[in-house]
Amino acid sequence: MNYKVIGKFISRILFIEAIFMIPALLISIYDNEKPAVIGFLGAILLIMILAFILYFICKKAKQRFFAKEGLVCVGLSWIVLSLLGCLPFYISGEIPVFIDALFEMVSGFTTTGASILTNVEAMSRGLLYWRSFSHWLGGMGVLVFLLAIVPADGRSNRFTMHLLRAESPGPNVGKLTPRMRDTAKILYILYIGLTVLNIIFLLIGKMPVFEAFCTAFGTAGTGGFGVKNNSIAGYSPYLQGVCTVFMLLFGVNFSCYYLLFLKRFKAVFKDGELRIYLGIVFASIAMITANIFSLFGNVKDAFHHAAFTVSSIITTTGFSTEDFDLWPGFSKAILLILMMIGACAGSTGGGLKCGRLLILIRSVRRNIRQTLNPRKVEVIRNSGNVVDERIVSGVNGYFAAYILIVFISFLLISLDGQSIVTNLSGVVACFNNIGPGFELVGPTSSYALFGAFSKFILIIDMLAGRLEIFPILILLSRNTWTSKR
Repeated sequence: MNYKVIGKFISRILFIEAIFMIPALLISIYDNEKPAVIGFLGAILLIMILAFILYFICKKAKQRFFAKEGLVCVGLSWIVLSLLGCLPFYISGEIPVFIDALFEMVSGFTTTGASILTNVEAMSRGLLYWRSFSHWLGGMGVLVFLLAIVPADGRSNRFTMHLLRAESPGPNVGKLTPRMRDTAKILYILYIGLTVLNIIFLLIGKMPVFEAFCTAFGTAGTGGFGVKNNSIAGYSPYLQGVCTVFMLLFGVNFSCYYLLFLKRFKAVFKDGELRIYLGIVFASIAMITANIFSLFGNVKDAFHHAAFTVSSIITTTGFSTEDFDLWPGFSKAILLILMMIGACAGSTGGGLKCGRLLILIRSVRRNIRQTLNPRKVEVIRNSGNVVDERIVSGVNGYFAAYILIVFISFLLISLDGQSIVTNLSGVVACFNNIGPGFELVGPTSSYALFGAFSKFILIIDMLAGRLEIFPILILLSRNTWTSKR
């Protein structure tokens, strides 16, 4: 294990975190929020000191970097970022219990949007900004951002690929360009461009500037932290419609946007994952609209809230305009399924991913055919291309780990004594990085009711869900730290 190269990367990540806290600090200074100012100053100072110490200890690290180092680097970076990123909440006293502050920050960075706050509007604007911006930073990936801005040194091609593979959501990481560092830059250019466009449309709808930025951060990262207690319910239908569209856009694989830029429209149209994603979205909206029509009395309002909620849930954003926990059981069943499916691979959304679902369906179909005809050799295709058997095996392994972790987490937090629906939907919502679940963790409630142990389990779930399980499992494996290679 090359500990020094991991330490060097973490030091750079900490520098980035400290720099990104500065706008939140300036907002707190402008608003004369003294506890928040003290919180940010203390956190920034501590982070910078730790980053300098770590950098000087590890600055002569050899560039020997393999897949294991990539997974460990990603897992440790997210944990350290969360532990230090929550300090402004804790030092300021606005979230006085450390496990609650950590839960809120992990929820932010992993773009989950699950909150322990019962009165969001009571929080200072500087902390609200940092809380929402954590979604934007975690949406595309902190290490992807580092790779996009740090100049290449000619020796970094190997660990660039390993880091992107470990942090990027989906069954596999495709190259948009021959160099993975250029791919990271393109991803962030697209990400920033869509975020700016989202802010412009929100401002056109006369949303206040501060709220427009925070809402856009939550939409872009598909996180869902709002600055209002009623989430997006208090805004105009136009603003809710803007959020609906942009949540869906951020749930699309970003490589599709790059292909559109290159005018390769045919390749986008043939993308199997995009087609199943849009198909699930439109079918779910139609079924829920029909099911909740009686609650609203007209098709327009039913369609509006169904479209917003489906967009929010399948992209794992977590914004809400209505308390969908009060909807009929059929609609809630659809939403629960959407929670687990999630958005596209290569997007900022969470969940199992439509790409994996597609591979799983085709894998089952192939197994049925091979059972009927054992001598038949059949490959799995996606968008006309043969899917590598290693990817198929990885998807099957991921799904097995997914089910196992959900079951174990559900069992453990059930010790808290809450209802089965509350516990199961809470685990599913946190593991799939959605935020709101059903009953006591519904869209109008919070996760404050859980004890410290349950919150710790849910923190692990959020991290495992955002990092695609294996970086966290690698950290917990004894072989990671005992093997020579």
